[in-house]
Amino acid sequence: MTVQMGIALAIVILMIVMIMSDKFSFGAPPLIACCLLVLTGISTIEDAFAGFVDKNVIMVAGFMAVMAAVQKTSLMDGIKNVLAKLATKGGFKAYALILIVIMLGTSLVGGGNTGYYVMILTILSTIPYSKQLPNSKLLMPGGFATGRALIPVSVAFFMGLASSLLDGTGHEADITLARYAGMSFFMSLFFLIWCLIAYKLLPDHDVEGKSSAQKEETPSAAAMPKWKEYCTYVAFASSIVGMIFASSIGEIAYILPCVMAGFLCLIGVYDFKELRANVFSPLILMMAAVIGVANALASTGFTAMIGEAVAGLMGGSVNYFVLVLVFCLLTSACSTLTGAAIGSLFVFAPIAIATCTSLGINPAGVAAAMTAAAWGGGFLPIDGLPAMVLGMGKYKLSDFFKFTIPMYLIQILGLVVGAVIMFPA
Repeated sequence: MTVQMGIALAIVILMIVMIMSDKFSFGAPPLIACCLLVLTGISTIEDAFAGFVDKNVIMVAGFMAVMAAVQKTSLMDGIKNVLAKLATKGGFKAYALILIVIMLGTSLVGGGNTGYYVMILTILSTIPYSKQLPNSKLLMPGGFATGRALIPVSVAFFMGLASSLLDGTGHEADITLARYAGMSFFMSLFFLIWCLIAYKLLPDHDVEGKSSAQKEETPSAAAMPKWKEYCTYVAFASSIVGMIFASSIGEIAYILPCVMAGFLCLIGVYDFKELRANVFSPLILMMAAVIGVANALASTGFTAMIGEAVAGLMGGSVNYFVLVLVFCLLTSACSTLTGAAIGSLFVFAPIAIATCTSLGINPAGVAAAMTAAAWGGGFLPIDGLPAMVLGMGKYKLSDFFKFTIPMYLIQILGLVVGAVIMFPA
């Protein structure tokens, strides 16, 4: 290991420690790491902050602003009404339909959206108990369904992050929205299959409703004229189409979401302050900054060195499916245990990409799968959504693990199946 490798590694470790400590604002540690890389002479300013002009980052930034507009439409109120009607019917069919409705809602707002899962959990917790459909059988799978999109079109951030990881290690990003969405669909499908199997295994008890004060905190769609809603839907659809056909359209596709976000601001769907908050959100800062850090590790030769070592340990004839599965499990388990999804991804993704390179395997599949896996844990109640599910559902820890551990393993398996199919080696 050279001195430059050692310095770059030390900065990366410091960045990860800062992310995991929760003592720094989200997005700040990678920016600090980029500055340190320049100060130590490991990177130039252009290389360290290259992510801020990366076309994938620009595309994702605009799309996040468009997504913020979609959440203001009446679709969210429609989801509430559908859930309430289905719950009154009761039975296994109603249970399955409610999960599908929630997952369709996730398709619009994106998985892991805090406002969405708080809204869904609050709605499910207030559904009256009945023997036909006990609310305890609904709240846990319904809560986790807010992280699994049945039609995964809102995956621009994750797709862009995977592309950036490949770019940062010197590989041409061979990841399109259609292929990434196809891979994510398998993960969601396997999750849904497990939920249907687990129906009889879930506990049967009454979940107490929320207080009226807490109900008022439930996010609701802001009223807007119908023509603005239609414009929002057109902007959303245009952004999706642009990303799907980015390889054919060219650079216009990457700037199209920003153009749509600006259009929505001009017609008053939101003001410039809200537009700016989404385009320059901490997630975007994090995504842009980690590109420079990845570039530094690659340029010093550290990533290639570790990749060759791991490839040597695995042997020259390692199975592609097994390779993706191992790295997805490592990333998701580390993310769940530490609560730092991006930090865990940053540790293992460069190594996995370098390992694939050493073995002569296309690294696009493992990069895409690991990006999804970093947010695919949740089997421990130590993060926002799992902790709320455990608390609001009044579940015993044994009942929680009985559902979440198989859920975790099955959906990771689905993710790997999807990666192998959509990104063949």
